[in-house]
Amino acid sequence: MLPLNARNLSSLPGELPVPAYDRGALRTGIVHFGVGGFHRAHEAMYLDRLMNDGKALDWAICGVGVMPADRRMRDALDGQDGLYTLVVKAPDGTLEPRVIGSIKEYLFAPDDPEAVIEKMASADVRIVSLTVTEGGYNFNAVTGEFVADNPDVQHDLQPGNPPKTTFGLITAALARRRERGSAPFTIMSCDNIQGNGHAARRSFVAYANLVDPELGAWVEEHVAFPNSMVDRITPVTTDDDREEVRKRFGVDDAWPVVCEPFTQWALEDAFPLGRPPFEDAGVQVVADVEPYELMKLRLLNASHQALCYFGYLSGFRLVHDVTQDSLFADFLLAYMDREATPTLEPVPGIDLDEYKHQLIDRFSNAQVKDTVARLCAESSDRIPKWLLPVIRHNLETGGEILRATAVVASWARYAEGVDEQGQKIEVVDRLRDTLVATAQRQAEDPLAFIANRDLFGDLIDNERFVSTYRSVLASLHSKGARATLEELATAS
Repeated sequence: MLPLNARNLSSLPGELPVPAYDRGALRTGIVHFGVGGFHRAHEAMYLDRLMNDGKALDWAICGVGVMPADRRMRDALDGQDGLYTLVVKAPDGTLEPRVIGSIKEYLFAPDDPEAVIEKMASADVRIVSLTVTEGGYNFNAVTGEFVADNPDVQHDLQPGNPPKTTFGLITAALARRRERGSAPFTIMSCDNIQGNGHAARRSFVAYANLVDPELGAWVEEHVAFPNSMVDRITPVTTDDDREEVRKRFGVDDAWPVVCEPFTQWALEDAFPLGRPPFEDAGVQVVADVEPYELMKLRLLNASHQALCYFGYLSGFRLVHDVTQDSLFADFLLAYMDREATPTLEPVPGIDLDEYKHQLIDRFSNAQVKDTVARLCAESSDRIPKWLLPVIRHNLETGGEILRATAVVASWARYAEGVDEQGQKIEVVDRLRDTLVATAQRQAEDPLAFIANRDLFGDLIDNERFVSTYRSVLASLHSKGARATLEELATAS
């Protein structure tokens, strides 16, 4: 069994393609925060694709970890010279593996924040990209305001403290470039937030203003924040995935990545210091990303929320099992057709009807083995950004809200922390304690969960939303998730 590293690349089995370029000749042009499975199945894959064509060789990636859990990724990638195996799993069981080589180096910020800052301050670095999750931008879900009293933010604002946060590290690097008279790098968000570039701009400008108003004004005027829409279903890597790579390809990879065949990236062309020729690798470089991102957030991402809580409460643990059940597939299509689609504008080059049915096919890919629990995690960062805008739009226009509101009720029922068989649910959310405590009060106060204005804003004041929510939640408690879906299927 060959360990995956640069020394062994030439000895790997022929059915496992490896980088066709000289990795020793690569130069780092991108620093990326949040090197998880998605980044490695998406941005890093696109760059590897370009590099195999002899392009973008000065756009290699330096990964950065900020969270304590990122130490594991640092150890895995350092031990493999930044290499990893990407395995694309088709519905028919076909596997398409490839060793990706576009990550040249990895820095773990808690060990040496100065090294991270200086790396970004280098003139070679022209893009800093982010997959830091929906909650990583530190803004209030209702007001959109930067949360300045976040303890880690407050730590970073104290003079002399080494930065802990993404904001502190990136802003320190921008300040250093400003002092040196260097142009700022572009900050490219790859997270599932509507207007992710705008969201990143608000957060980084707000933080920079707290450090120094003059610096904040400079960031606002000179730093580019392109919007993007990113899409590829990438489940969490399991030990079974590692074992499959060992058995099928004869490689010992500490952290391979598995994903679906589908991939999409729509990217606004706003890069003052240049960018890789992403369009040559299949990226849609466009003037306006908004139609693409709204399509993805309100159809794919919100549909993930629509299936996960009902699915988990009904006893499902794998996503493909949920959508292969016609009751759930029909519910998702009805939500997309009758509630989400009316909130969308036409999307250039996309047949929305085809896209929606393609989503059901993608969710039903049994080879990917995506877990329902993954989709249920961090709901407080997802529901307000992906689903509530659909409800608000339809409340304003007189459209249907039944199914989207039912999803909110299913989240509230899931957050009680006990399933319909009396088994404990492990709720994973940054607001877990608050959410569970509130949800467990629903027996005596059915509206307790949606009374949280930090998450739901003024929806508690809307009688149509409240009455619909109350009815579905009561059904979930009295009849269960599946019976509730069966009733929703007959509703007009």
